[in-house]
Amino acid sequence: MEQNRIAIGLDIGTTKIVAMIGRENEYGKIEVLGIGKAKSLGVKRGVVNNITQTIQSIQQAVEEAENVSGLKIDTVTVGIAGHHIRSIHHSDYITRQAAEEVIDEADIDDLINQVHKLVMLPGEEIIHVLPQEYKVDSQADITEPIGMYGGRLEANFHVVVGQVSQIKNIGRCVTNAGLGLSAITLEPLASAEAVLSNEEKEAGVALIDIGGGTTDLAIFKDGIIRHTAVIPFGGNVITEDIKEGFSIIEKQAELLKVKFGSAWPGENKDNEIVSIPGLRGREPKEITLKSLSQVIHARITEIVEQAYLEIKNYGHDTQSGKLIAGIVLTGGGAQVKHLKQLVEYITGMDTRIGFPNEHLAGGSDEALSSPVFATAVGLLMEGLEKLPEAVEEVVEEIPVAPEVPVFEKVIIEEENESVATEKLEEPIEPPKKEETKTVKKSFFERFTSGLKDFLNEAE
Repeated sequence: MEQNRIAIGLDIGTTKIVAMIGRENEYGKIEVLGIGKAKSLGVKRGVVNNITQTIQSIQQAVEEAENVSGLKIDTVTVGIAGHHIRSIHHSDYITRQAAEEVIDEADIDDLINQVHKLVMLPGEEIIHVLPQEYKVDSQADITEPIGMYGGRLEANFHVVVGQVSQIKNIGRCVTNAGLGLSAITLEPLASAEAVLSNEEKEAGVALIDIGGGTTDLAIFKDGIIRHTAVIPFGGNVITEDIKEGFSIIEKQAELLKVKFGSAWPGENKDNEIVSIPGLRGREPKEITLKSLSQVIHARITEIVEQAYLEIKNYGHDTQSGKLIAGIVLTGGGAQVKHLKQLVEYITGMDTRIGFPNEHLAGGSDEALSSPVFATAVGLLMEGLEKLPEAVEEVVEEIPVAPEVPVFEKVIIEEENESVATEKLEEPIEPPKKEETKTVKKSFFERFTSGLKDFLNEAE
């Protein structure tokens, strides 16, 4: 088995941390070779609040995945979420000097790099710059401008922004767990990759990923990402409500929610009762399933209404923004009984539960197709997608190291960190047009290695 054809997705969630090792089989499906899970103790609402505990949980999950697969993990694709994430829409343009030449990847790269120079609020950093439609001279609604003639290249962008400190905290946890960072991806984008079909993205769809600490939203229309949001509530808040409402411990509340909970109180009869053992010889508690479902219903309604508000803000009510494919629910919270019916009732939109099994190879463990693993499968897919490019770049660029522009240089240095500081001080020529294919591909590598340098200096 070729070691370099393997990728690892690391989902740092609020309730669990999942490490998933896999490769692509000859049919283009994902073959999961190993999976490791650990309880996430240092993350709250998608944000790291205890570095030491998070590092331990990552190591535990990675160790388990390594034992199952018999492989050694070195670099991972990690997901980022949390209530500090926000998205903005931005338009930008460049005026091309050589208008008589066709537009190539270098021009698009110049435009994207220009957006990266946007001034953010203090303490914020751009995570993703996602082009939507392009405009060449006066011709609008172009999805692929490469190969066209034009003097002015313009585009609308969906820009995802997050707190620098939170991004660095995640990077710190991963590097201190003894792992390299190959890419950082927004979690709703990874989940969307795992559970949405191209037809749904084309028709218009909203993905709602109900996790433990946050609910992530991603909206697609005409095959393009249109809106992303992170709502700071998830399944943990429901457990908390049950715990407070019935004066029971968290473990019992979680068990009640998973085994007997429903998002639709009308489904339960008044005489359906569950008995909870009392603590240390105290009397057992009797809870009616109807009252349990009422507590769950109240909190899930709040989460769904917030998500629906984001969908309306995007413009679902307008003719051009209508989401024909409706809503897809995924994540651990999507397993609550009758959730699909409740969401359809609140929003009036077609709804289905999203399982990541579409991209998994036949014969995969049935547990892997649970909505719980949607983000991990998406991150694994993201890692595999980058593999051929990364291998090509390293093989092609090593022989001509002295002429390598700054961004490509960083990739090589990632392989050999001991020379990183000396090389970066050398004068570096700007990228040439014919080299820009590599530059475009390696934006995440640039971001990741910049983060790596920062972490090394901090030590």
